This record gives sequence, C-alpha cells and structure tokens, in this order.
Amino acid sequence: MPKTLASPTLEPVMLDQLFEERFTAEQDLVPKPLLQMARVARHRRPRVVVTGMGALAPNGNTVQEFWDNTLAGKSGIGAISRFDAAPYPSRVGGEVKNFDPRDFMDFKEARRMARCSQFAIACAKMAARDAHLELPVENRERVGVFIGTAVGGIDSTEEGLRTMYTKGWQRVSPFAIGAAMPNAPAFHVSMTTGALGYLGTITAACSSGTQTIGEGAELIRRGWADVMFVGGAEAGLVPIGVAAFAQMRAISTHYNDTPETASRPFDATRDGFVMGEGAAILVLESLDHAIARDAPIYGEVLGSSVASDAFDVVAPDPSGDGEVRVMKLALADAGIGVDEIDYVSAHATSTVVGDNIEARAIKKLFGARAAQIPISAHKSMIGHTLGAGGALEAVVSMLTLRDQKIHPTINLRQPDAECAGLDLVAEGARAARVETILSNSFGLGGQNACLVLRKFDV
Repeated sequence: MPKTLASPTLEPVMLDQLFEERFTAEQDLVPKPLLQMARVARHRRPRVVVTGMGALAPNGNTVQEFWDNTLAGKSGIGAISRFDAAPYPSRVGGEVKNFDPRDFMDFKEARRMARCSQFAIACAKMAARDAHLELPVENRERVGVFIGTAVGGIDSTEEGLRTMYTKGWQRVSPFAIGAAMPNAPAFHVSMTTGALGYLGTITAACSSGTQTIGEGAELIRRGWADVMFVGGAEAGLVPIGVAAFAQMRAISTHYNDTPETASRPFDATRDGFVMGEGAAILVLESLDHAIARDAPIYGEVLGSSVASDAFDVVAPDPSGDGEVRVMKLALADAGIGVDEIDYVSAHATSTVVGDNIEARAIKKLFGARAAQIPISAHKSMIGHTLGAGGALEAVVSMLTLRDQKIHPTINLRQPDAECAGLDLVAEGARAARVETILSNSFGLGGQNACLVLRKFDV
C-alpha cells in the first residue's frame, strides 16, 4: 500500500506534515477548515471497495459489452428513434438499444414504472450477480441503496400530461406519480435486492451518480451499512428534454447526418452535448466484509468530494476555481497529492464552454504535471446521460484499473486551443500503468462532485 494512505502504521503527525506539504499553496482555493475536517475524517477509517457492477449504455447492455465497445471507441449515438425528432434542431441521441424489461422483471410491473426505474432494476440484478450476492440479500438491515438521477421519471410525467391534455384527466394512469418520483429508482432497487437499510436518492444534476458513490462509501465508513448499492439511472431522452436543451443552445445541432460524430469533447469543432440515457449500479462493501465472503474486488473508493460553484444555474464558473476546489477536496479526502493521479476521467460533455473550463481547472490544479496525465472523455461515445454519467464513468474507471487500459476520446481530431498542453487520449485505447484515478462530474447549478478511485492493494 502506498505510504500516503492513512493506515494504523502512520502516526497522526506524519499525516499532518504530509497534508501541509501537499495542500498549502500561495493561493489555496479550499478553505483551511474544510481541509482540516477532511484530514481528520480520513484517519484510520474503514476501507471501501467495489465488488460488483451492472451497466446499461448506448454502446452496451452488459458491463463487458460496454467495456469492449468503449475500448474499441465504438459510438452508441445514432438518430433518435424513441419519438419523432424531425421537428427539433437536434435529432441525435445515445439510446439504450434492444433493452427488454421482461428480461429482468414482470412485464406488468414494468409498465407501471418509468424507464429509468427499469434500467435501475436491471443494473442492480447484474451488479448483485457480479458481486456474487444472492437476492434477496442476507443481513438485509445492513444493506443500503443510494441512487442518483437528474430528471427521474420525466418520461412518465410527459406521458401523463399528454394523456390529460388529449384524453382528459380521467385517463391519467394512477401509477403516473409513483413512476415519476425521483426516488422511484432507489425504491425499486431496494425492493429488488431486499435491502432494508439506508435508502436515499440524490438529484444533483450531472453529478448525481458520482455523489451517490462517494456518499455510499461514507455510509459504510460510518458503520451504517456493510453493503451499498449505489449509482445512477436516467432516461431523459424525451421531447421536452430535447426541446429545452435546444432552447438553451446546449446540445449539438450540426451533426444530425453523422450522429456518431456529434459528441466531440475537447474538439474545436464541437457544438454542444448529445443527450443520452443509461444506468450503472455498483456494489460497495467494507473491505472486511468483502474479504470475509471472498468477494471479487475491482478497486477501492479512496476519496470523494462535493462542492458548489455558487455562480450560475447553467454556466460553470469561467475561472474554473469551483472545479479546482472540488478536485482538491477529493484529493484531501483520499489523503494523496496531485503527483499520485495517473489518469483523469473527465466530465467533458462536449459543450463549447464547459470543456474549456474543465481543461483550465485541470491545468490550475496539476500545474506542470497536467501535460503528463492521460485524460479521456467517455461521453464522446454515449453522449451525456445526466445523472447516470458519473456512475457509468466509475464503471469505466474500475475496468481501467483492472485491465490497465485507457479508452480513447473519439471524434477528437482538432483539440481546442484552450486544451493545448494536455495529454488527451484520442488515437485508440492506450495501455498504461494506472494505480489512481480522479473522476470528475460537474453539473448544472454548480453541483460539482469528484471521486478518487484506486487499484486494490491488500
């Protein structure tokens, strides 16, 4: 284990000295009291590992298919088929294909829930199987659920409103509200797994899935649970979503004839993000619990953070200081410095403004090291899945740690001048030594979250 990890063999004074050396700077963007709390909190705390994963994405309906296509740089973005997109300026999206809820649940029950809940159930079952957990789980009071979503069952809301306005209120489904609730995916995962412990939902825009992983790990460290099902589920690729983001001029409109090229993070010719849908559920466990049952271990959740830009409901702070702050807090929580990050999984949605601000923040944080750290953007292949994005990227990060391969950012042919000097992985998958990953999620409303993930080492 690297000496910078908090462990019983390190005296507190050594950690204090390490902390001061790594996080004292001429212009520190993180208030000292917050850093002090992070330092104290990480002393001798229980370790949390990932033991199972399930994923549904535009380029794969299982974790392995998803990963194989990601390494191959295969796009899952195409022409929107779930509704007639002809009237809209953006007609491309990242849809989950060939998904049949009957493969995972009773069809009658599936009809009563939103698509995001169907995704969540499917991924929870896949994750439980991957973690070698039988359902319903044992010691149910010690198993919790924490799921993130940005827009919840917006498809159910839209369908209910359409029915009411065209057929009258008497025809609205009695299940409409239950399906539309943002906490419905978490409820359904709890029902599916039999978990009777902590049950929570985070709606933090594009950071939702990332935040559930960090908070789920903290719940285990507090002793509230031995096992947590965490992640994100989203199915917001509906007419109102496309219309609203088009009015915001946030989504791509120039690549309707070549959908697979529409999402192009960091590229000078990008013109907005591509809407996507999907889900990912991860099983988190305390290390002791995982070892006791001989569970497979993908990697460790070393640290996490959440912070606000407090700048604008849509635009990120152009200085990048909010993003620097949340990344520094994640490093402090993990007890490591910038020199230990081997790879950055970028938020990078392919918006004209957002990608440049993230690049600016990475340069501010890492300084001269920024040019030496590989960076890639998974959204280039599946679009922006909102509240599920961070969870899907956590799955990718865990597989990066397992296989020691970094996926490419596709459609990146002409890097934006603002991104010059960064090692943007673009020419196919890259073999690399990756021990520690920083995964970014920066959401609407200045909702920023980061994870520090590490290859498991006893």
